[in-house]
Amino acid sequence: MGHLQQEVEPSEAGLDPKALARLDQHFADEVDEGRLPGFLVAVSRHGQVAHLTTYGHRDRAAGLPVTADTLWRMYSMTKPVTTVAALMLLEEGRLGLADPVARHLPAFADPQVYVEGTGAGVRTRPAGQPLLVRHLLTHTAGLTFGFYHSHPVDALYRAAGLESSVPAGADLEGACEVYARLPLQFEPGTRWNYSVATNVLGRLVEVVSGQRLDEFFAERIFGPLGMTDAGFCVDEEQSGRLAELYGEDGKGGITPVPGLPLHGRPRLLSGSGGMVAGAHDYHRFMEFLRRRGELDGTRLLAAGTVDTMTSNQLPGGVDIRTHGTPAHDEPGNAGLGFGLGVSVVTDPAITAYPTALGAFGWNGVASTTFWVDPLRDMTVQFLTQLRPTGSHTVFPEVRRLVHEAVLD
Repeated sequence: MGHLQQEVEPSEAGLDPKALARLDQHFADEVDEGRLPGFLVAVSRHGQVAHLTTYGHRDRAAGLPVTADTLWRMYSMTKPVTTVAALMLLEEGRLGLADPVARHLPAFADPQVYVEGTGAGVRTRPAGQPLLVRHLLTHTAGLTFGFYHSHPVDALYRAAGLESSVPAGADLEGACEVYARLPLQFEPGTRWNYSVATNVLGRLVEVVSGQRLDEFFAERIFGPLGMTDAGFCVDEEQSGRLAELYGEDGKGGITPVPGLPLHGRPRLLSGSGGMVAGAHDYHRFMEFLRRRGELDGTRLLAAGTVDTMTSNQLPGGVDIRTHGTPAHDEPGNAGLGFGLGVSVVTDPAITAYPTALGAFGWNGVASTTFWVDPLRDMTVQFLTQLRPTGSHTVFPEVRRLVHEAVLD
Protein backbone atom coordinates (compact mmCIF):
# COMPACT_ATOMS: atom_id res chain seq x y z
CA MET A 1 0.00 0.00 0.00
CA GLY A 2 1.36 3.43 -0.97
CA HIS A 3 0.31 6.81 0.30
CA LEU A 4 0.56 9.88 -1.86
CA GLN A 5 1.96 12.80 0.12
CA GLN A 6 2.69 16.44 -0.61
CA GLU A 7 6.46 16.84 -0.97
CA VAL A 8 7.04 20.56 -1.65
CA GLU A 9 5.17 23.80 -1.18
CA PRO A 10 3.30 25.01 -4.26
CA SER A 11 5.39 28.20 -4.55
CA GLU A 12 8.58 26.10 -4.66
CA ALA A 13 7.16 24.34 -7.71
CA GLY A 14 6.04 27.48 -9.51
CA LEU A 15 2.38 27.15 -8.54
CA ASP A 16 0.11 29.85 -7.13
CA PRO A 17 -1.34 28.80 -3.74
CA LYS A 18 -4.30 31.17 -4.13
CA ALA A 19 -5.23 29.68 -7.50
CA LEU A 20 -4.95 26.18 -6.04
CA ALA A 21 -7.24 27.26 -3.21
CA ARG A 22 -9.79 28.31 -5.87
CA LEU A 23 -9.43 24.86 -7.43
CA ASP A 24 -10.12 23.16 -4.11
CA GLN A 25 -13.02 25.46 -3.26
CA HIS A 26 -14.69 24.97 -6.63
CA PHE A 27 -14.91 21.22 -6.19
CA ALA A 28 -15.63 21.44 -2.46
CA ASP A 29 -18.68 23.48 -3.43
CA GLU A 30 -19.69 20.70 -5.86
CA VAL A 31 -19.51 18.25 -2.96
CA ASP A 32 -21.30 20.50 -0.48
CA GLU A 33 -24.11 21.14 -2.97
CA GLY A 34 -24.57 17.41 -3.52
CA ARG A 35 -23.23 17.14 -7.08
CA LEU A 36 -20.08 15.15 -6.25
CA PRO A 37 -19.52 12.60 -3.47
CA GLY A 38 -15.91 13.56 -2.81
CA PHE A 39 -12.63 13.97 -4.65
CA LEU A 40 -8.86 13.83 -4.62
CA VAL A 41 -6.75 16.22 -6.69
CA ALA A 42 -2.97 16.11 -6.97
CA VAL A 43 -0.62 18.38 -8.92
CA SER A 44 3.06 17.52 -9.28
CA ARG A 45 5.90 19.44 -10.91
CA HIS A 46 9.44 18.27 -11.60
CA GLY A 47 8.56 14.91 -10.06
CA GLN A 48 7.37 16.22 -6.69
CA VAL A 49 3.82 16.49 -5.37
CA ALA A 50 3.17 20.19 -4.80
CA HIS A 51 -0.57 20.07 -4.14
CA LEU A 52 -2.72 17.30 -2.69
CA THR A 53 -6.30 17.76 -1.50
CA THR A 54 -8.95 15.26 -0.42
CA TYR A 55 -12.50 16.32 0.35
CA GLY A 56 -15.91 14.75 0.85
CA HIS A 57 -16.79 11.07 1.11
CA ARG A 58 -15.77 7.85 -0.54
CA ASP A 59 -18.98 6.39 0.90
CA ARG A 60 -21.63 8.94 1.86
CA ALA A 61 -24.02 6.54 3.60
CA ALA A 62 -21.28 5.15 5.81
CA GLY A 63 -19.76 8.58 6.44
CA LEU A 64 -16.34 7.40 5.21
CA PRO A 65 -14.12 10.25 3.99
CA VAL A 66 -11.92 10.40 0.91
CA THR A 67 -8.34 9.80 2.05
CA ALA A 68 -5.02 9.72 0.24
CA ASP A 69 -5.19 5.91 0.14
CA THR A 70 -8.78 5.67 -1.18
CA LEU A 71 -9.12 3.23 -4.09
CA TRP A 72 -10.96 4.21 -7.27
CA ARG A 73 -12.46 2.49 -10.27
CA MET A 74 -10.26 3.93 -13.01
CA TYR A 75 -12.38 2.73 -15.91
CA SER A 76 -10.88 4.14 -19.13
CA MET A 77 -7.74 5.34 -17.36
CA THR A 78 -6.92 1.62 -17.70
CA LYS A 79 -6.39 2.12 -21.45
CA PRO A 80 -2.97 3.82 -21.26
CA VAL A 81 -1.74 0.95 -19.05
CA THR A 82 -2.89 -1.62 -21.64
CA THR A 83 -1.16 0.48 -24.28
CA VAL A 84 2.11 0.35 -22.32
CA ALA A 85 1.75 -3.44 -22.06
CA ALA A 86 1.36 -3.73 -25.84
CA LEU A 87 4.32 -1.41 -26.47
CA MET A 88 6.51 -3.52 -24.19
CA LEU A 89 5.73 -6.53 -26.38
CA LEU A 90 6.43 -4.40 -29.44
CA GLU A 91 9.89 -3.54 -28.14
CA GLU A 92 10.53 -7.24 -27.53
CA GLY A 93 9.75 -7.95 -31.19
CA ARG A 94 6.72 -10.07 -30.30
CA LEU A 95 4.17 -7.61 -31.68
CA GLY A 96 4.29 -4.95 -34.40
CA LEU A 97 2.23 -1.86 -35.14
CA ALA A 98 1.71 -3.12 -38.68
CA ASP A 99 0.79 -6.66 -37.61
CA PRO A 100 -2.64 -7.75 -38.78
CA VAL A 101 -4.72 -8.41 -35.67
CA ALA A 102 -5.77 -11.71 -37.27
CA ARG A 103 -2.17 -12.96 -37.04
CA HIS A 104 -2.76 -13.31 -33.32
CA LEU A 105 -6.58 -13.35 -33.13
CA PRO A 106 -7.90 -15.39 -36.10
CA ALA A 107 -11.50 -14.31 -35.46
CA PHE A 108 -10.60 -10.97 -37.07
CA ALA A 109 -9.37 -12.56 -40.31
CA ASP A 110 -12.28 -11.40 -42.48
CA PRO A 111 -13.44 -7.94 -41.33
CA GLN A 112 -16.62 -6.67 -42.93
CA VAL A 113 -17.35 -2.95 -43.34
CA TYR A 114 -20.83 -1.46 -43.04
CA VAL A 115 -22.33 -0.19 -46.32
CA GLU A 116 -26.00 0.56 -45.64
CA GLY A 117 -29.17 -0.57 -43.93
CA THR A 118 -30.27 -1.26 -40.38
CA GLY A 119 -30.83 -4.32 -38.23
CA ALA A 120 -31.22 -7.54 -40.20
CA GLY A 121 -31.10 -5.47 -43.40
CA VAL A 122 -27.52 -4.26 -42.91
CA ARG A 123 -25.34 -4.73 -46.00
CA THR A 124 -21.57 -5.05 -45.69
CA ARG A 125 -18.50 -5.52 -47.88
CA PRO A 126 -15.09 -7.02 -47.18
CA ALA A 127 -12.62 -4.52 -45.75
CA GLY A 128 -10.05 -3.25 -48.23
CA GLN A 129 -7.22 -3.82 -45.79
CA PRO A 130 -6.67 -5.89 -42.67
CA LEU A 131 -7.32 -4.60 -39.18
CA LEU A 132 -3.88 -3.68 -37.75
CA VAL A 133 -2.51 -3.37 -34.22
CA ARG A 134 -1.91 0.32 -34.97
CA HIS A 135 -5.63 0.75 -35.59
CA LEU A 136 -6.45 -0.65 -32.15
CA LEU A 137 -3.96 1.67 -30.44
CA THR A 138 -5.28 4.77 -32.23
CA HIS A 139 -9.02 3.94 -32.14
CA THR A 140 -9.14 3.97 -35.94
CA ALA A 141 -10.16 0.30 -36.20
CA GLY A 142 -13.81 0.84 -37.14
CA LEU A 143 -15.00 -0.75 -33.88
CA THR A 144 -17.53 1.12 -31.75
CA PHE A 145 -19.62 1.17 -28.55
CA GLY A 146 -23.29 0.26 -28.35
CA PHE A 147 -24.17 3.24 -26.19
CA TYR A 148 -23.47 5.86 -28.88
CA HIS A 149 -26.86 5.51 -30.61
CA SER A 150 -25.46 7.36 -33.63
CA HIS A 151 -24.85 4.66 -36.25
CA PRO A 152 -26.59 1.44 -37.35
CA VAL A 153 -23.54 -0.58 -36.24
CA ASP A 154 -24.00 0.80 -32.71
CA ALA A 155 -27.44 -0.81 -32.76
CA LEU A 156 -25.94 -4.13 -33.85
CA TYR A 157 -23.64 -3.97 -30.82
CA ARG A 158 -26.65 -3.47 -28.55
CA ALA A 159 -28.48 -6.35 -30.22
CA ALA A 160 -25.43 -8.52 -29.52
CA GLY A 161 -25.61 -7.69 -25.81
CA LEU A 162 -22.90 -5.02 -25.93
CA GLU A 163 -24.71 -2.01 -24.48
CA SER A 164 -22.02 -1.85 -21.78
CA SER A 165 -19.23 -2.99 -24.18
CA VAL A 166 -18.91 -6.55 -22.85
CA PRO A 167 -21.34 -9.48 -23.25
CA ALA A 168 -22.77 -10.84 -20.02
CA GLY A 169 -20.84 -13.81 -18.66
CA ALA A 170 -18.07 -13.69 -21.27
CA ASP A 171 -14.35 -13.65 -20.68
CA LEU A 172 -12.03 -11.42 -22.71
CA GLU A 173 -11.55 -14.04 -25.41
CA GLY A 174 -15.30 -14.51 -25.77
CA ALA A 175 -15.96 -10.77 -25.88
CA CYS A 176 -13.44 -10.33 -28.70
CA GLU A 177 -15.08 -13.12 -30.68
CA VAL A 178 -18.38 -11.22 -30.45
CA TYR A 179 -16.69 -7.99 -31.61
CA ALA A 180 -15.13 -9.83 -34.56
CA ARG A 181 -18.52 -11.06 -35.80
CA LEU A 182 -19.90 -7.53 -36.06
CA PRO A 183 -19.25 -5.18 -38.99
CA LEU A 184 -16.83 -2.29 -38.77
CA GLN A 185 -18.29 1.20 -39.04
CA PHE A 186 -15.67 2.24 -41.60
CA GLU A 187 -12.56 1.10 -43.43
CA PRO A 188 -9.75 0.61 -40.88
CA GLY A 189 -7.52 3.65 -40.52
CA THR A 190 -9.88 6.13 -42.17
CA ARG A 191 -11.73 7.62 -39.20
CA TRP A 192 -11.40 7.96 -35.41
CA ASN A 193 -14.03 6.33 -33.20
CA TYR A 194 -13.52 5.64 -29.50
CA SER A 195 -14.43 1.99 -29.06
CA VAL A 196 -13.90 -1.47 -27.59
CA ALA A 197 -10.53 -1.57 -29.39
CA THR A 198 -8.52 -1.58 -26.17
CA ASN A 199 -10.28 -4.72 -25.00
CA VAL A 200 -9.07 -6.36 -28.21
CA LEU A 201 -5.61 -4.96 -27.48
CA GLY A 202 -5.76 -6.49 -24.01
CA ARG A 203 -6.58 -9.88 -25.52
CA LEU A 204 -3.62 -9.47 -27.88
CA VAL A 205 -1.38 -8.93 -24.87
CA GLU A 206 -2.70 -12.16 -23.37
CA VAL A 207 -2.19 -14.22 -26.51
CA VAL A 208 1.25 -12.85 -27.38
CA SER A 209 2.62 -12.94 -23.82
CA GLY A 210 0.99 -16.22 -22.78
CA GLN A 211 -0.24 -14.58 -19.56
CA ARG A 212 -3.63 -13.44 -18.33
CA LEU A 213 -3.89 -9.67 -18.50
CA ASP A 214 -3.93 -9.15 -14.74
CA GLU A 215 -0.83 -11.32 -14.39
CA PHE A 216 1.03 -9.38 -17.06
CA PHE A 217 0.09 -6.04 -15.50
CA ALA A 218 1.13 -7.19 -12.02
CA GLU A 219 4.42 -8.75 -13.05
CA ARG A 220 5.55 -6.40 -15.80
CA ILE A 221 4.06 -2.99 -14.88
CA PHE A 222 2.53 -2.68 -11.40
CA GLY A 223 5.33 -4.46 -9.56
CA PRO A 224 8.27 -2.73 -11.27
CA LEU A 225 6.66 0.72 -10.93
CA GLY A 226 5.66 0.27 -7.28
CA MET A 227 1.92 0.49 -8.02
CA THR A 228 1.15 -1.51 -4.90
CA ASP A 229 -2.64 -1.18 -4.80
CA ALA A 230 -3.35 -1.42 -8.54
CA GLY A 231 -5.14 -4.45 -9.96
CA PHE A 232 -8.40 -5.82 -11.34
CA CYS A 233 -9.92 -6.59 -7.94
CA VAL A 234 -9.53 -5.72 -4.26
CA ASP A 235 -8.58 -7.99 -1.39
CA GLU A 236 -10.06 -7.97 2.11
CA GLU A 237 -7.70 -5.25 3.36
CA GLN A 238 -8.31 -3.02 0.35
CA SER A 239 -12.07 -3.48 0.30
CA GLY A 240 -12.80 -0.86 2.98
CA ARG A 241 -10.85 1.76 1.07
CA LEU A 242 -12.77 1.32 -2.20
CA ALA A 243 -14.92 4.34 -3.07
CA GLU A 244 -18.64 3.90 -3.74
CA LEU A 245 -19.81 4.68 -7.27
CA TYR A 246 -22.54 7.29 -7.77
CA GLY A 247 -24.77 8.46 -10.58
CA GLU A 248 -26.98 11.51 -11.07
CA ASP A 249 -30.49 11.08 -9.67
CA GLY A 250 -32.25 13.40 -12.14
CA LYS A 251 -33.10 15.87 -9.37
CA GLY A 252 -29.77 17.69 -9.16
CA GLY A 253 -28.27 15.22 -6.70
CA ILE A 254 -26.45 11.90 -6.78
CA THR A 255 -27.26 8.35 -5.70
CA PRO A 256 -25.25 5.09 -5.44
CA VAL A 257 -25.23 3.02 -8.64
CA PRO A 258 -23.74 -0.40 -9.49
CA GLY A 259 -20.10 -0.35 -10.57
CA LEU A 260 -17.39 -2.87 -11.26
CA PRO A 261 -17.80 -5.19 -8.26
CA LEU A 262 -14.04 -5.83 -7.94
CA HIS A 263 -14.51 -8.35 -5.11
CA GLY A 264 -12.84 -11.44 -6.52
CA ARG A 265 -11.04 -11.86 -9.82
CA PRO A 266 -13.39 -10.83 -12.65
CA ARG A 267 -14.13 -13.31 -15.40
CA LEU A 268 -13.50 -10.60 -17.99
CA LEU A 269 -10.23 -8.72 -17.50
CA SER A 270 -11.01 -5.50 -19.32
CA GLY A 271 -8.03 -3.72 -20.84
CA SER A 272 -10.45 -0.91 -21.60
CA GLY A 273 -11.69 -0.22 -18.10
CA GLY A 274 -11.14 -2.90 -15.46
CA MET A 275 -8.46 -1.36 -13.28
CA VAL A 276 -8.77 -0.26 -9.66
CA ALA A 277 -5.99 1.88 -8.17
CA GLY A 278 -5.11 4.56 -5.66
CA ALA A 279 -3.70 8.01 -6.28
CA HIS A 280 -0.20 6.84 -5.36
CA ASP A 281 -0.41 4.12 -8.02
CA TYR A 282 -1.50 6.44 -10.80
CA HIS A 283 1.03 9.06 -9.72
CA ARG A 284 3.73 6.43 -10.24
CA PHE A 285 2.34 5.62 -13.69
CA MET A 286 2.16 9.30 -14.71
CA GLU A 287 5.71 9.88 -13.52
CA PHE A 288 6.87 6.91 -15.58
CA LEU A 289 5.34 8.56 -18.65
CA ARG A 290 6.67 12.02 -17.76
CA ARG A 291 10.16 10.53 -17.49
CA ARG A 292 9.72 8.90 -20.89
CA GLY A 293 9.65 5.25 -19.89
CA GLU A 294 11.76 5.13 -16.72
CA LEU A 295 11.10 5.56 -13.00
CA ASP A 296 13.53 5.29 -10.12
CA GLY A 297 16.04 3.39 -12.22
CA THR A 298 13.48 0.98 -13.69
CA ARG A 299 13.01 1.36 -17.44
CA LEU A 300 10.03 -0.37 -19.03
CA LEU A 301 10.00 1.43 -22.39
CA ALA A 302 12.54 3.26 -24.51
CA ALA A 303 12.19 7.05 -24.47
CA GLY A 304 11.45 7.07 -28.19
CA THR A 305 8.60 4.59 -27.74
CA VAL A 306 6.95 6.86 -25.16
CA ASP A 307 7.51 9.80 -27.52
CA THR A 308 5.59 7.92 -30.21
CA MET A 309 2.85 6.97 -27.77
CA THR A 310 2.37 10.60 -26.74
CA SER A 311 2.54 12.18 -30.23
CA ASN A 312 -0.44 12.68 -32.50
CA GLN A 313 -0.82 9.65 -34.77
CA LEU A 314 -3.85 10.82 -36.74
CA PRO A 315 -3.13 11.31 -40.45
CA GLY A 316 -2.27 14.84 -41.52
CA GLY A 317 -1.99 16.03 -37.93
CA VAL A 318 -5.77 16.54 -37.67
CA ASP A 319 -7.70 16.49 -34.42
CA ILE A 320 -10.28 14.06 -33.08
CA ARG A 321 -13.14 16.36 -34.00
CA THR A 322 -12.05 16.52 -37.64
CA HIS A 323 -11.03 12.89 -38.06
CA GLY A 324 -13.73 11.42 -35.84
CA THR A 325 -17.13 9.99 -36.63
CA PRO A 326 -20.19 12.24 -36.10
CA ALA A 327 -20.42 11.05 -32.48
CA HIS A 328 -17.18 12.93 -31.79
CA ASP A 329 -17.94 16.14 -33.67
CA GLU A 330 -18.13 18.32 -30.58
CA PRO A 331 -16.22 21.40 -29.36
CA GLY A 332 -14.47 19.51 -26.58
CA ASN A 333 -12.53 17.49 -29.16
CA ALA A 334 -11.15 20.49 -31.05
CA GLY A 335 -7.37 20.79 -30.84
CA LEU A 336 -6.96 17.27 -29.48
CA GLY A 337 -5.13 14.67 -31.52
CA PHE A 338 -4.63 11.06 -30.50
CA GLY A 339 -1.44 9.13 -29.94
CA LEU A 340 -1.31 5.50 -28.84
CA GLY A 341 -3.85 5.15 -26.04
CA VAL A 342 -3.87 8.84 -25.02
CA SER A 343 -5.17 12.13 -26.37
CA VAL A 344 -2.58 14.79 -27.24
CA VAL A 345 -3.02 18.56 -27.41
CA THR A 346 -2.15 19.65 -30.95
CA ASP A 347 -3.59 23.17 -31.00
CA PRO A 348 -4.10 24.91 -27.63
CA ALA A 349 -5.63 27.91 -29.41
CA ILE A 350 -8.84 25.99 -30.16
CA THR A 351 -9.18 23.57 -27.21
CA ALA A 352 -12.24 23.89 -24.97
CA TYR A 353 -10.02 24.70 -21.98
CA PRO A 354 -6.62 26.38 -21.44
CA THR A 355 -3.78 23.91 -21.89
CA ALA A 356 -0.30 23.49 -23.33
CA LEU A 357 0.93 22.04 -26.61
CA GLY A 358 1.83 18.38 -26.24
CA ALA A 359 -0.06 17.74 -23.00
CA PHE A 360 -1.41 14.19 -23.07
CA GLY A 361 -3.71 12.03 -20.95
CA TRP A 362 -7.15 10.45 -20.74
CA ASN A 363 -10.33 10.28 -18.66
CA GLY A 364 -12.52 7.65 -17.03
CA VAL A 365 -16.30 7.36 -17.17
CA ALA A 366 -16.55 7.87 -13.39
CA SER A 367 -15.22 11.44 -13.87
CA THR A 368 -11.59 10.57 -13.21
CA THR A 369 -8.94 12.31 -15.31
CA PHE A 370 -5.19 12.61 -15.64
CA TRP A 371 -2.74 14.44 -17.83
CA VAL A 372 0.99 14.90 -18.24
CA ASP A 373 2.23 18.31 -19.41
CA PRO A 374 5.81 17.93 -20.72
CA LEU A 375 6.13 21.66 -21.44
CA ARG A 376 5.49 22.54 -17.80
CA ASP A 377 7.03 19.33 -16.42
CA MET A 378 3.76 18.65 -14.62
CA THR A 379 1.39 15.77 -13.89
CA VAL A 380 -2.18 16.12 -12.64
CA GLN A 381 -4.83 13.67 -11.51
CA PHE A 382 -8.39 14.28 -10.36
CA LEU A 383 -10.24 11.32 -8.86
CA THR A 384 -13.89 10.97 -7.93
CA GLN A 385 -16.62 8.36 -8.56
CA LEU A 386 -19.53 9.89 -10.45
CA ARG A 387 -20.99 8.51 -13.67
CA PRO A 388 -22.92 11.47 -15.11
CA THR A 389 -25.89 10.89 -17.36
CA GLY A 390 -24.74 13.62 -19.75
CA SER A 391 -21.78 15.91 -20.20
CA HIS A 392 -20.19 17.01 -16.94
CA THR A 393 -18.10 20.08 -16.22
CA VAL A 394 -15.44 18.26 -14.16
CA PHE A 395 -12.92 17.80 -16.96
CA PRO A 396 -12.81 21.34 -18.41
CA GLU A 397 -13.04 22.96 -14.97
CA VAL A 398 -10.17 21.05 -13.41
CA ARG A 399 -8.00 21.84 -16.44
CA ARG A 400 -8.88 25.52 -16.38
CA LEU A 401 -8.26 25.88 -12.67
CA VAL A 402 -4.93 24.04 -12.74
CA HIS A 403 -3.84 26.13 -15.73
CA GLU A 404 -4.53 29.30 -13.75
CA ALA A 405 -2.25 28.06 -10.96
CA VAL A 406 0.89 27.73 -13.09
CA LEU A 407 3.24 30.69 -12.56
CA ASP A 408 6.11 29.74 -14.85
